[in-house]
Amino acid sequence: MIFSSTFFLCVFLPVTLLLYYVLPFKFKNALLLLASLIFYAWGEPVYVLLMIFSILFNYMAGIQLGDLARSKRTRRTRRHVFVFTVAVNIAILCFFKYYGFFLTNLNALLGTHIPIRDLALPIGISFYTFQILSYVIDVYWGNVKVQYNLIDFGAYITMFPQLIAGPIVRYEDIQRQLKHRKITLQKAADGAVWFIRGLSKKVLLANNIGMLFDAVYAIPAAGRPALTSWLGIIAYTFQIYFDFSGYSDMAIGLGKMMGFQFVKNFDYPYVSTSVTEFWRRWHISLGTWFREYVYIPLGGNRVPPLKHIRNMMVVWALTGFWHGADWCFLFWGLYYGILLILEKYLWGRGLAKLPAVFRHLYTMFLFVIGWLIFTAPSPSALLDNFRSLFGGLGNGFADPGTGYYLTSYLILLIICVLCSTRIVKRIFGWISMKGRIGGQIFAIAVYTLLFVTSLAYLVNATYNPFLYFKF
Repeated sequence: MIFSSTFFLCVFLPVTLLLYYVLPFKFKNALLLLASLIFYAWGEPVYVLLMIFSILFNYMAGIQLGDLARSKRTRRTRRHVFVFTVAVNIAILCFFKYYGFFLTNLNALLGTHIPIRDLALPIGISFYTFQILSYVIDVYWGNVKVQYNLIDFGAYITMFPQLIAGPIVRYEDIQRQLKHRKITLQKAADGAVWFIRGLSKKVLLANNIGMLFDAVYAIPAAGRPALTSWLGIIAYTFQIYFDFSGYSDMAIGLGKMMGFQFVKNFDYPYVSTSVTEFWRRWHISLGTWFREYVYIPLGGNRVPPLKHIRNMMVVWALTGFWHGADWCFLFWGLYYGILLILEKYLWGRGLAKLPAVFRHLYTMFLFVIGWLIFTAPSPSALLDNFRSLFGGLGNGFADPGTGYYLTSYLILLIICVLCSTRIVKRIFGWISMKGRIGGQIFAIAVYTLLFVTSLAYLVNATYNPFLYFKF
């Protein structure tokens, strides 16, 4: 089941919220757990058993770690339990996500012919595995208390608003909310605004601009002029932002409707004036996870430069590989690791002295190239796509098809540019606040129109999952 479907919007969500608001507080987490399991089983009926296993296994592991901390047993026993628990979680993730990748490369390297079975990837496994690990690690470190209520623990792991594609909610950030949270009319209204905003990003912007990317990159690289290739990858730059940030906004909105406060996952990353700033604004929850559980334990930046460089490259190699079992994802992570190191040690200070417009163009160029790496199905396709951007395949600068794409999508591209900055939000805020009653009526009218328009698009739409579902 996906948020951008008529069944979710018209049946599942209204029924779930109605029951959620009617039930006494002590039953809300149980309902949330049940609804989340139904939500997940709707598209993954077999893998819901895997999720239930993960809940039970890590629930018992957390209790065991807590009991060992209270007793006078040796640290070694507790460490062994911790390592075993982390290893089991990572092994499950690696088996489903990287099994085919490792065997394919092993066959290529050794010349063997080990048969490979196609395994469907459990949706959202990277996200909920990281949430589980945050709990286990923080219990081991003593940062959080052990959760002895199985229902509350299961609700945290399976919470359907952010189960499939984040944001990655650390247990430390939500442990109190599982027991104590206020559900108010104002919070529900704010949640509805966040949800509609995210739905509009996904349905009206991401889906439509994504058609330009699909059309352009359906053309073989050998047949694409340079400008056409640029239009396609710029379209993807906006598609992935509005798709992923749209999902995060919807998740935050649903959380607010249920009394939860999730972390912000995006903060207008395309206004950044450096790669370093970009990664402070993009997929914030993932960056926080790697910083807290990998980068800082390795020593962070409080080590000599060579070790700091090592730490950054480890984090970014893992970040790339987290996104998928493919060499291009690994290259994408290393690409950003290298850029961040270069900004830190070589040209960061010089960059900061340049006018903002040049710094912004520099950053835009680098992350458009980054998305080219991200979208490539193979290293050879990446090379061809890169050459097509700069006319290296002999297709010239433009052709009649380029003019068609440009004229057909120019207005949408301009809208995407404006909506990826604070301009639209500021104008809307100024108008809606100009008159107290009139401004509120204006805001309600705009969000109602956005919701109805999005729903109208979905009525005749085919299945349109979020891009990050596959990660």
